[in-house]
Amino acid sequence: MGLIDLAGRTALITGAAKRVGRAIARALAGQGVNIVVHYNTSLSEAEALIAELRGLGVESWAVQASLEDPPQIERMWEKALGCVPQGRISLLVNNASIFPSDTLSSVDLQSLDRNLSVNALAPLRLIRLFAAQKRGGEPRPAPKREASAQPACVVNLLDARLGGYMKRHVSYALSKRVLYSLTRMLALELAPEVRVNAVAPGMILAPQGESGEELERLAARAPLARWGAPEDVANAVVFLMRNDYLTGQVIYVDGGAFIKEDLYG
Repeated sequence: MGLIDLAGRTALITGAAKRVGRAIARALAGQGVNIVVHYNTSLSEAEALIAELRGLGVESWAVQASLEDPPQIERMWEKALGCVPQGRISLLVNNASIFPSDTLSSVDLQSLDRNLSVNALAPLRLIRLFAAQKRGGEPRPAPKREASAQPACVVNLLDARLGGYMKRHVSYALSKRVLYSLTRMLALELAPEVRVNAVAPGMILAPQGESGEELERLAARAPLARWGAPEDVANAVVFLMRNDYLTGQVIYVDGGAFIKEDLYG
């Protein structure tokens, strides 16, 4: 079987208004996918993206929520479903995350709780809502599907440095490792009706407000010896969405750096 056609389906992308999320929205819109753009504070960027996506010939809507607040997540999901004419979202990209600095000597429960809430538990809550919608109720064991049916699909955004020691971003690193484990667990729990995969970006964009010096240093040591682009991540997301026989997979988009175990150390 070849890659499936996504045209006419609808995706919710968290943190879609800027950076990698924006590239993912554009790439999926290029496949004919209608896009629900989640944002927290980036209203003007979300509105500009919606206008751009509609210019590509797809439908697009904006929904706002702080992913630290479970009730806001619930309301955002209901609003997203209300926007979509068919009342169903069949693609979900958990892209939004926070990236604060802390170390083992400075990490505290407040920092850990915030990172886990946004980077791991918010995706879990959204996937539960997504799966319940697909199955018509609370997630439960499902019978084998017909070969012609297309399962719903989730792609989580991880981090290529999962195997290294992120000593300046301890809470963030722990939260992404939790999301990695959830990806594998949910791929088993929700099969065959929902596929759950992940993309782990590496040297793509410097953190907001920081120079690209660290990326330059790492890129020079990576097998492909260069930075990547947000579009490289977006293309990997599209591939996972279109390949109907993949679940529980992680694609590392970092120029092969994850192979070198000491590079991210």
